[in-house]
Amino acid sequence: MAEAKLLGTWVSPYTYRVKWALKLKGIAFDYVEEDLCNKSSLLLQHNPFHKKVPIFFHGGKSICESLIILEYIEEIWPQNSLLPSNPYERAMARFWIKFAEDKGPAMWMVGQGQEKAEKDSLEMLKMVEEQALGEKKFFGGDTINMVDIVFGLAHWLGGEKLLEAHKLHRLQAWLRNFKQVPVITENLPDLDEMFAYLRRQREMSPVAK
Repeated sequence: MAEAKLLGTWVSPYTYRVKWALKLKGIAFDYVEEDLCNKSSLLLQHNPFHKKVPIFFHGGKSICESLIILEYIEEIWPQNSLLPSNPYERAMARFWIKFAEDKGPAMWMVGQGQEKAEKDSLEMLKMVEEQALGEKKFFGGDTINMVDIVFGLAHWLGGEKLLEAHKLHRLQAWLRNFKQVPVITENLPDLDEMFAYLRRQREMSPVAK
């Protein structure tokens, strides 16, 4: 049995953040799939506040929230660092991580038929392309880092087609390169399968009256 354990669900981008980080660092861990339609006692006991995944277990303790888990992993296992060693560059990486987390799906609202939301989304994406990515292959430079992991949410939100349609070519190339990294390729859900699963879950859910 591995010393680390991850409780998550295969459709959650936040679960994959933690999976990717652990695998990039070469950390062995046990994975437990959670059914969010029938939440386990393990989930309710260790995250009674939000009742969400992921939950990371290590050293007899549990940690919730994907970004907090990523920071913990980085501190406990410093090998194959996911943050720059330079203090300024590390601070800037954390800035873009917070930016991506604060904006969340709102940054990918282009094509949703809401004019102001689309305008705001395009402005945010252009800013990310110019100021965070620049001419680099990855946000982390030649290799992916924690910023790339957090922006990986783009896969779930139709990022490639969106970026191509709006000529954000550097971000489009970044996402394509990101998904070709072996650890990412091997641990990425099929979107068609995922959407079909989510539709089935909605159909099975009782209709509120």
